[in-house]
Amino acid sequence: MSKVSERIKRTSVPDIFKNKGGVPLVCLTAYTYPMAKILDKHVDILLVGDSVGVVLYGMENTHNVTLEMIIGHGKAVVKGSEHACVICDMPFASYQESPELAFRNAAKVIAQTGCAGIKIEGGVEMAETVEFLVKRGVPVMGHVGLKPQSINTVGGYKSQGHSEDEVLAIQRDAQSISDAGAFSVVLECMVEEVAAEVTKNITAVTIGIGASARCDGQVLVTEDMLGIFTDFQPKFVKQYKNKSPIFSKYGVEKEISRMFE
Repeated sequence: MSKVSERIKRTSVPDIFKNKGGVPLVCLTAYTYPMAKILDKHVDILLVGDSVGVVLYGMENTHNVTLEMIIGHGKAVVKGSEHACVICDMPFASYQESPELAFRNAAKVIAQTGCAGIKIEGGVEMAETVEFLVKRGVPVMGHVGLKPQSINTVGGYKSQGHSEDEVLAIQRDAQSISDAGAFSVVLECMVEEVAAEVTKNITAVTIGIGASARCDGQVLVTEDMLGIFTDFQPKFVKQYKNKSPIFSKYGVEKEISRMFE
């Protein structure tokens, strides 16, 4: 896919699913109307991630992101895009309690934003919820490997898949979510060979972030990619000299001075 300029309609969840093993998919995060308009021409998927809490609100982690925040930003991104498939993250505590709670909140997100589907974190323990949602018409993107909403239980942002137990856990998690009906699964921060093997073995489309170029697609936090967010820079984000000069101190000063020309 990724030939956005050639499309005459918005990319759908079935379009994404049918692209398994095809041209690598491009996914970037977006939280605002103007950013959605800019990125829409270049991506297959726009993810309204709960990373919005860290990137836009300066939160320490994603735990304080609310459903209302996701809905507000989701509305803006859907309105600002014409071609990309928009997926919204389900925030912490909005789906883990029960499949019924997950459905109520997911239905609310889809109804109020117009997004194409939702993303939830978790593996084997969330398979029942994924199946419950899919059977009731909610397209689900899964998320395994490093799960940011679970950092308190694993001791931080650590790469996964370095031990036999971790490899088996990742494989079981991804397989169970795919078998439950997820159209896609994000594979985050894991050993490359593990991500490649998972991609080969499951029917769901895999989207890698710090995983493997052999995934069916890649996702990045846009602000990380552009060098706008400087509090933390993931190791897997490529670093370039003067990546975004307009956002540097010199760039800002230069643009301010041009206001008075």
